[in-house]
Amino acid sequence: MYTAPKKTPLKNSVDWSLVISYLLLVIFGWMNIYSSVHAGEGMGMLDFASRSGKQLVWILTAFGIALTILFLIKTPLWEVISSPAYLAVFALLIAVIFIGQDIKGSRSWFTLGPVSFQPAEISKITTSLVLASVMGRHGFRLQKLGDFLTVAVIIGLPMLAIVAESETGSALVYLGFLFVLYREGLSGWVLYLGAMAVLLFIFTLRFSPYVSLLTLLVSISLVYCVCDGKFKRWLYTDLPVLGFMAFVPSILSWAAGKFAFLSAVKPIYLLALLPLGALPWYVVRAYRNRRPTLWLALAGLVVGAALIVSTDFLFNDVLQDHQRKRIEVLLGMKEDPAGVGYNVNQSMIAIGAGGLTGKGYLNGTQTTYGFVPEQSTDFIFCTVGEEWGFIGCFLLIALYVFLISRIMVDAERSRSAFARIYGYCVASIIFMHLFINVGMTVGMMPVIGIPLPLVSYGGSSLWSFTILIFIFIALDREEKKYF
Repeated sequence: MYTAPKKTPLKNSVDWSLVISYLLLVIFGWMNIYSSVHAGEGMGMLDFASRSGKQLVWILTAFGIALTILFLIKTPLWEVISSPAYLAVFALLIAVIFIGQDIKGSRSWFTLGPVSFQPAEISKITTSLVLASVMGRHGFRLQKLGDFLTVAVIIGLPMLAIVAESETGSALVYLGFLFVLYREGLSGWVLYLGAMAVLLFIFTLRFSPYVSLLTLLVSISLVYCVCDGKFKRWLYTDLPVLGFMAFVPSILSWAAGKFAFLSAVKPIYLLALLPLGALPWYVVRAYRNRRPTLWLALAGLVVGAALIVSTDFLFNDVLQDHQRKRIEVLLGMKEDPAGVGYNVNQSMIAIGAGGLTGKGYLNGTQTTYGFVPEQSTDFIFCTVGEEWGFIGCFLLIALYVFLISRIMVDAERSRSAFARIYGYCVASIIFMHLFINVGMTVGMMPVIGIPLPLVSYGGSSLWSFTILIFIFIALDREEKKYF
């Protein structure tokens, strides 16, 4: 006789720790939004004409969205609509480039009367859903070229459209999907090459192509020898040779003073002879021995060298003027405390002024007198730093870390590939927003305009993160309903 499985009570099927974390972040954000605008607007916390009042409206509607997702929408629907929703939002991303409102050089907003809407926020949700749907299918493997290219297109299309809108910050969030791909079997070499690409770009700008190429050779040779079990060979052979090459520019400079003809010899030409001379031998060896690690090392060398050569073009001809200035200030290539560096400079003053315990709620002078632009949106973390101090910042970041780690734990326990992959997408998006936003306010990242999840002012951001998180809570609840 068949017996239907017994349903788990609601209190046990919903991960209330995620719900409570969400509520704490939203309420704390609302408090700090009021703190950042109360002096300038001169209105009460519940005045709907003020930013804090408008945010309260967004919060109440977000609660309604959360309850609808959790209790009214059937969870299988999310997988069914993933592809149509992805295509519809991608169409909006293209449309906003041509008919969207231009705000501070970024054409990424639709304006409908008093309400503004940013398709890039919703695109993170639809991209996560379609990734979970495609990668969760039976037989999907990232090691297959076709499957890998499919995923690359899914991530790349909205990312390129957002870049075309001049929304660099939102586009960078899509790099977080690499963590999801790594969890699902992507080679760690890809993450390594991505990190090296950023490092080489910075070194080429800040120092010279010679330093970048030497860094590339040292790192590639080290990783290859470690993976191949030949660390001692690297230590006693490769490292001394590459270490000597670090002194070649100084040696050539000294020799050119003695022999004029040597002034025409560029150090980077001598350094390039090392990989170019050894390349044919390594290609033959990789082909004969069928060693994928060697092929990956060679590919990394070629891609890295290409990036070094193209850095000047990317920086001067691809990036916009304000983006170049922000990177130059960040890397210490230029000082501009009254220009593009003003926001970061004032933000760090506010955070530093908070000390250990802060000046107290509503007592921040930098906050009260509006020294930091965009303090209720992109730079709201400096309000936290000034009024709540190091302890407040630490507790806020700890709450985010708990939220992210809890999502990952629930995702890992899921029996459904769709729920697991979607959960990792959610965790990666929140992490990237947190990392970029906090890094931006303390001067470790360029100012690229990206909100602090659930804390910054804005309806589009709050709604999108609410939908993003509660879809996962609903998927997780469905998993636990009968257990």
